[in-house]
Amino acid sequence: MGHTLRRAAGAALTAVAAAAVLVGCTEEPQKQVMPGPTSTATAAPQEALALAERYRAAGGDPDVYGIQVEDGPEGVPRVVIRTRNADQADAIFRRQNTSVTTHLTTKEGASFKKGYFIDVFGPDGRLIHRMDARP
Repeated sequence: MGHTLRRAAGAALTAVAAAAVLVGCTEEPQKQVMPGPTSTATAAPQEALALAERYRAAGGDPDVYGIQVEDGPEGVPRVVIRTRNADQADAIFRRQNTSVTTHLTTKEGASFKKGYFIDVFGPDGRLIHRMDARP
């Protein structure tokens, strides 16, 4: 009886291991999210404050107080947003993302031909959203 139990346990472990390997197999390579900080200083650099001021003056989200566009890997820009709103709701993030990137392309001349990475940091400096928006 003990031998049968060991054999069944071995078969179960083999099935679990095989399933774990197969989960990682897809026909298309998956996008890798750019590693980056999970927190930042709550005080934004002067340029980020000025860009956010222009964004808000153009009707942007009043909670956004810092916007930076940095060089990312492979020439893909990284957009960093600092917000006073700690709400992590996806709808808020999507609205901010669209609003900020539209402002950057139409008013600031940014190009996102290769896509972009976006990080949103809350009022305490903790990362509340990270997205890889490459095509």
